Amino acid sequence: MISKDSVATVAQIISLDKSVLTKWVTSLPPPTLELLFSVINVVRGTWVAGYGLRNNYGMVARSIFLLLTLVLLCPGEANEGHQLRPTFYRDVLPVLEQHCQLCHRSGEIAPFPLVTYQDARPWARLIAESVSARTMPPWFADTCCGHFSNDLSLNQQELTTIANWVGSGAPPGNPQDAPPDPHWTKGWNIPPPDLVVKMPRAVNIPAAGEVEYSYEIVPTNFPDGKWIQASELRPSARDHVHHAVVYVRPPESSWLRDAPVGVPFTASTLHDPHLMHEAHSTTSDLLLVYAPGSSPENWPTGTAKYIPAHSDLVFQLHYTTNGHATEDQTSLGLVFIKGEPKQRVLTLQLANDHDIIPIPPNTDNYRVEVEGTLPNNCLLLGFFPHMHLRGKRFEYDIVHDDGTQETLLRVNYHFYWQLSYRLTVPRMLAGGTKLRAIAWYDNSRRNAHNPNPDAAVQWGDQTYNEMMVGFFDIAVSPAIGKEQFFVRRLAGEK
Repeated sequence: MISKDSVATVAQIISLDKSVLTKWVTSLPPPTLELLFSVINVVRGTWVAGYGLRNNYGMVARSIFLLLTLVLLCPGEANEGHQLRPTFYRDVLPVLEQHCQLCHRSGEIAPFPLVTYQDARPWARLIAESVSARTMPPWFADTCCGHFSNDLSLNQQELTTIANWVGSGAPPGNPQDAPPDPHWTKGWNIPPPDLVVKMPRAVNIPAAGEVEYSYEIVPTNFPDGKWIQASELRPSARDHVHHAVVYVRPPESSWLRDAPVGVPFTASTLHDPHLMHEAHSTTSDLLLVYAPGSSPENWPTGTAKYIPAHSDLVFQLHYTTNGHATEDQTSLGLVFIKGEPKQRVLTLQLANDHDIIPIPPNTDNYRVEVEGTLPNNCLLLGFFPHMHLRGKRFEYDIVHDDGTQETLLRVNYHFYWQLSYRLTVPRMLAGGTKLRAIAWYDNSRRNAHNPNPDAAVQWGDQTYNEMMVGFFDIAVSPAIGKEQFFVRRLAGEK
């Protein structure tokens, strides 16, 4: 076999630059290289015999000769170069499907789709810059603690693939190399819903001003209880929704019993002081929460949430104004399971809902914490922290009996990407375990989202106020509801 130095000599002889032609060779897809090998087998002797007559050939002939020489003499080098050159269909599209298309497809929250090569090519450089800076995909869990099954961040190999693809001109490659279609459900990020519950009446949202929490009660009319494997809220005016919550009101609950059904209402429109108070406080089971950037709920096999027969769903929505009046009619998609799961999922919370905080002006690391003990054994599934615009960092800890702490999750908080964090391996927690949530706030000018660093920030519903809620999900016996879970049992009692 002739050495690579000989190839360089050939390039010099025919007055061609080796690096240019090597790049050309290594850019060829395997089918083209295979064709060239076939050509070599047929015409090799003719070309070699004609080598001494090189001055009679034009530039095209000389280029082809060198191309064939490189492939013939250094097939390993050509194939190695080709493998280092990612293509869209073979190498990049799988990354986009796994990490990006949840948002980057038609009808979803992202500003442009990344489904086809034609979608992705104009954004190639921005994609490389965003994933390199780790601003996309959004993921804010500190690597110090925990592993999470819904982590969308790219690993180093995937980052390198994107960088090399863009660096080599973002080639499409062969469409036959594309991975199988992920079969997204149109209009949803969960499997096709078995039932879609839509708020009966749209809510009018003004162009400006504060908007009270809006409520709408929707009867399910379920003759039997339903176990919910997956659920998703889809506001029709997504850019106006600060958050949305759906509560389950079982038939025996007295919560908001005198409130209107099937029409929007706010606390102030109820007039009755008792009802007005109830609108802001409940112990009802929480079906799911929606916030900017949040993902739907899709529970592990064998676990599910429960809606008892003849329950009502209470939609609570917090709208914000942005200069454009509109209306919203949110829909809820539900995926049922047949039979009874092994465990029932409950959503609990650690919340600072009684302090007025307040966060002093021009303070960049104000700390608030709350803790509580679990009344009974449970399986910890994941977390969903919630703050407002001054939110900086949020942490969940176990405080052990000896005073030491174990951090389960630490999040560098981003109000516009409020994510849930699902444990890869759920954690068994014994009754009596002390959980603590800690939140830090940045009320300084260094916080780009801060509407007024000179103001003391009080607890409140509006975005310019603050909140501190540490939601977390647990799994328990299917026979145990939220109220039963909080009945503290004696050691050894089932």
